[in-house]
Amino acid sequence: MTTDPVALTADLIRCPSVTPAEGGALVLLEGLLSAAGFTCTRVDRNGTSNLFARWGNRGANRSFGFNGHTDVVPVGDESAWTVPPFGAVEKDGMLWGRGATDMKSGVAAFAAAAADFVTETPPDGAVILAITGDEEGDATDGTVALLDWMKENGEAMTDCLVGEPTCPEIMGDMMKIGRRGSMSAWFDVTGVQGHAAYPHRAKNPLPALARLMDRLASHELDKGTDHFDASTLAVVTMDTGNTATNVIPAACRGAVNIRFTDAHTGASLTDWLQSEADRVAEEFGVKVAMRVKVSGESFLTPPGPLSAMVAKAVKAETGVTPEMSTSGGTSDARFVKDHCPVVEFGLVGKTMHAVDERVPVEDIRALKAVYTRILRDYFA
Repeated sequence: MTTDPVALTADLIRCPSVTPAEGGALVLLEGLLSAAGFTCTRVDRNGTSNLFARWGNRGANRSFGFNGHTDVVPVGDESAWTVPPFGAVEKDGMLWGRGATDMKSGVAAFAAAAADFVTETPPDGAVILAITGDEEGDATDGTVALLDWMKENGEAMTDCLVGEPTCPEIMGDMMKIGRRGSMSAWFDVTGVQGHAAYPHRAKNPLPALARLMDRLASHELDKGTDHFDASTLAVVTMDTGNTATNVIPAACRGAVNIRFTDAHTGASLTDWLQSEADRVAEEFGVKVAMRVKVSGESFLTPPGPLSAMVAKAVKAETGVTPEMSTSGGTSDARFVKDHCPVVEFGLVGKTMHAVDERVPVEDIRALKAVYTRILRDYFA
């Protein structure tokens, strides 16, 4: 009897696993995988729930891994939904609910594919599933915790596929072979408060902040590289909290977010940001304090056997040849890439994080078929 990925997705949607709540999703998967012969281990850290599942011997010559997450973002205004967000309603050829696209369907598809594959055609090697409940949050105790635990316990994936939504328009049109880096920087600019009628007695931090934000936003970081579109910098906030029009404020704050190519590192961009902040501070006679968070460095899995195998499977099952892309935001592949070669392939992501999130049921079945073919070809 084969595992129905649509029914499994529906069961997962019914688990209210808004980060960091586990919601029963990992318990459900552990039961399914244990019944198929997987050795399952809960790798929980700092209140975050994670699941490691392996079929086959530890230390096998070949071990194919899947990575994904069962946590979801909040539903927002529930009254705006036309269906219960955790109801897993199936209508109009769609399965509706929070996490339907991002990414309970992806987890269901690879769990169903893996469970059926090892049962029907036991491979010469190991199949590993690393599933986290902390991808939509800070991601400090999710896939990172799983990889830390694997290293400590002698567990390893030879290659890995992350099942995030990757297709922009139609099923099969894009896979990811890398991701841009992501970082944010906050600038606190401090001057001297004063009366707006006597600006010479104050040091207004606002013109300094405006000049800094303009310089950063106007600077061309690069024109793109062989596998990456050009880096981008977005000014995301400028504020003072000042409600009085006759007061020059003492301080203000601005922030930027940068998505960067392999022409940069978080460290090199931090140095550039600091130099610009120092320049403005000297020019305006104010103090500028900077804080930076690098969420992930850019990375690339160069086109090769792994990406070719995945592309071949996608073409065979969908009739579409996927573009090999590095576009979009970040994913947990940024952590997996330090462990083994990694690519990403999943559903069309148009409704992820949206009200009335939904996915065509036939796409879920097609995704399981792609993952099954990948396993079959990998161990052939």
